[in-house]
Parts: sequence; structure tokens; C-alpha cells
Amino acid sequence: MTQVNQKTVLVVDDAPANIQIVNSILKDTYKVRVATSGSKALELVKVIPLPDLILLDVVMPEMDGYEVCTRLKLDPETRDIPVIFLTGQTEVEDETKGFDVGAVDYIHKPFSPAVVKARVQTHLTLRGIREQLSQQLLAIQKELETARQIQLSILPSSIPKIAGLDIAARYVPMTSVAGDFYDFIVVDEEHLGVLVADVSGHGMPAALIASMIKIAFSSQASHAADPARVLLGLNEALCGKFEHHFVTAAYVFIDIQNRTLTYAGAGHPPLLLWGAEGVRSIEENGLFLGKFSFATYTSKELPLTPGDRILLYTDGIPETTNPAGIEFGADGFRQFLENEQTATSATQFADRLLEELSLWSGRGSSDELDDDMTIVAIHVASH
Repeated sequence: MTQVNQKTVLVVDDAPANIQIVNSILKDTYKVRVATSGSKALELVKVIPLPDLILLDVVMPEMDGYEVCTRLKLDPETRDIPVIFLTGQTEVEDETKGFDVGAVDYIHKPFSPAVVKARVQTHLTLRGIREQLSQQLLAIQKELETARQIQLSILPSSIPKIAGLDIAARYVPMTSVAGDFYDFIVVDEEHLGVLVADVSGHGMPAALIASMIKIAFSSQASHAADPARVLLGLNEALCGKFEHHFVTAAYVFIDIQNRTLTYAGAGHPPLLLWGAEGVRSIEENGLFLGKFSFATYTSKELPLTPGDRILLYTDGIPETTNPAGIEFGADGFRQFLENEQTATSATQFADRLLEELSLWSGRGSSDELDDDMTIVAIHVASH
């Protein structure tokens, strides 16, 4: 081992004889730094290069090894340096206390050269592995953040402004990247297409497929008024592109001029429409996208009246579970919708629905979701 690559070991012991023994065992393999007290150890541990490992005597005057180790672990600069206690004590309680304050191992006195060498080598190797894993994790986290930013960039940067419509969208991914997707086709100031899609699975593969949907959907603008044709075009574009995933989707085309809504689905949760007639569940489903080249789709046209409200969503909404494992479900969804006041804006509605789901699940803001969740709420102006 070259001098440059040698690891540094800090030996801390108030007995010169013990230091001499340990130094004689390690000096041919490692750079050995010596401290004869706890306070001196806390000084030397900050000397560059920082030690790669610390051999620390337990029983020392003024400041014992437990206190030294505790201070080392509280300092962000030194907390990752492995500490091996040197001790003549063999009681279980003593060793347990050492592990509690952050030590990784014990070497008992009198010292066995083979044991000292083996323990030091083992924990230096383990530290190297931990540092390598930490660097790999950091690289993965950076890649995920980049992927998250890219994925967010494929979502609409703003909500379309259509006279007579109040629109709100919410996108809540389960992890950094997700398989949910929504987008709009604005034909003109009176005609709007809305897509909500959900890729099976989670994480990076689902996110990549969601980006494919973005491209495929943009090519459907020429027949935006025909929801069945839009889903057929998406299926044709996605088939054969992946093996272990599929996509559910719902698409609506809103014609404000003629006060109509046309809807088609592909294996997706039903469209919800509510107003003077109460809550209606509209289902017009063909096969999910990306698996069957022979799939066909049909659409359903419905009249729109002032005050109607429309909701497109992914299955993460009704499948949200409470602490007992019970899903929010269609009944909970319907009850929430029936209790909503018709004057509520789309933005208020979307936020209140997410609040209701948070209360139902009992999760905090930092807790992981069961699934990705996406909402597109549309309110038809009442006058």
C-alpha cells in the first residue's frame, strides 16, 4: 500500500504501553495518530486528513471513552468515522452502553495482534462500502430529481382559460416520479379536450411511459372533438412500445357553444358529473391502452347545464385507504360530492377533496401515498 493510499487510524488511550502495542501492530499498514486523553482526541480528530477509524479506550481520566464517542457522533464532521472501543471490561452492560453511544465494535485487552488487525480491516472495509453506497444513492437521488423536473415539465404549465368554465388540476405523485398524467387540447375559445391517464406501476418506468403519452396526445389535436378517435390514436401509438405496463385513460371534449360533453374511457374509473340531477357516474370504457392493437372505443355525448360539475381523476383517489385498510371507495366519494356546495370553485373543490383524503388516510404530509393521485375538476358557469 502506498503512503498516499494508507488509511489513518487515531489511537486514543491514556496508557503509553497500550498505545505502543497498538502502534506496533498497525504501523506497517496504516498511518497511526496518537492521543493520550479524550480532549486531545477531539482536537486531533479534526486534523486533515480526518482519521478513517478511531480506536478509543473506554476508561480514561477527566473524559471517558463514552463521552468522547458521544461528542464525535453529535458532530456532523466526525459522526461517520467508525469507533472501536478498547477495553478490559467484559460485562454485557458495558458493551451495550458502547453500542448505544455509537461504537461499531470492541477490542478487548490484552490485545491480540490478529484480532486488532482483523477488526480494523473489517470496519475500514465496511466504511468504504457505506461511502460507496452513499455516493451511489446521492447519484440516484440527483437523477430522480432531474427526472422529476423533466416529468413536471411535460404537465401543462397553466390551466386553459375558457369562458364559461372554471378548471382546476391537482397532481400528487406517490414518489419523485409518477405514472399519472393530464393534459389539455384547446381547440378554440369554446372547445376544449381534457385527458387524464394512469400508467400501471410506479417510479421511473411509469414516468417514461407518461412522457410517451404526452407526445402521442399532442398528435391527436386534429380530431380532438372525437374522444373515441383520440383514445384509438393513443392506443395505436402506444401498442408495442412496452411489455409490462398498460395505461388507463379518460378523455372528455367540452363544447361550450352547444353545451355538450362527449366522453370516452379506456379501462379508467368513471367520469363523475353532478348538478341538479345529483351525482352521476358516467362509464364508457374500452380496453386499456398499450396492450391490444385490436381495441376499439366508443363515446357518449351528454348535455351540460349551468352549474354542472365534472370530475376526471385517477384510481389513487377512491383507493386511498384509512389506517384500518378500508378504501375511500365509491361510496365515500359520492358522499363527499353530495355534501359539496354548488357555489364552490373548482380550485376550492380540488383542495377540499385532497384534504378529505388526507383526513381519511390519517397520513401526514411527509408520509408515502398508496398511489399517485390526479384530479381535473371542471365547473360549468351557472350564468
